[in-house]
Amino acid sequence: MLLIDGAESAQLEVVTMLLDDGEPKFEGEFVGTQTVKVAYTRRMIHGAHVIIYSKDSEADRAFFRDILKYQSVDAGHGWLIFALPPAEVAVHPCDENDVHELFLMCDDVQAFISEMKEKNVKCSPLDEQRWGSITRLTLPGGGKLGVYQPKHASPLKTSAT
Repeated sequence: MLLIDGAESAQLEVVTMLLDDGEPKFEGEFVGTQTVKVAYTRRMIHGAHVIIYSKDSEADRAFFRDILKYQSVDAGHGWLIFALPPAEVAVHPCDENDVHELFLMCDDVQAFISEMKEKNVKCSPLDEQRWGSITRLTLPGGGKLGVYQPKHASPLKTSAT
C-alpha cells in the first residue's frame, strides 16, 4: 500500500490499480506484480484555480488585496495568487463552448454594494433574477466582476462571517 500525503489509515479510501504487462498505469515505485493499492484522503481534484485576464493586472491584484481583503501568497516576482471562498459550479446550456462567467457570492448584496460605495467602487444597479440578486463591478483594469446573493439551494455549507 502506498500512502499519499501522510494519510492516516482511518481516513483512507483504497483504489486498486491493475498493471498492464507488469508495468503500472501511472508513475512511481510499487511492490507487486498484479495490483497496486493507492490510498488517499481526498479526491484527486481538491480545488479550482480561476484566472482573470486583465489589461491592468497590477491594479486588479491590488483591488483583490486592498479592497476585497483576500488573503494571498506571492508565487514569485510579486505575482499574487488569492485564496477564494468555497465555490460551486453550474453548467448552463449555450450555443457555443468556452463561454464562462465568474460570480462571487455573498449573503447580503445590498450590504456589499454599500461597502463598495464607501471604497469608491461603483456597482451596477441590482438585477433581480429567479436564481439571485446580482450586481457587477468594474475592476481597475476594466473587466467586469459579478457578485450575487443566491436565491437557489447551494451545495455549500458555509456563509460569510
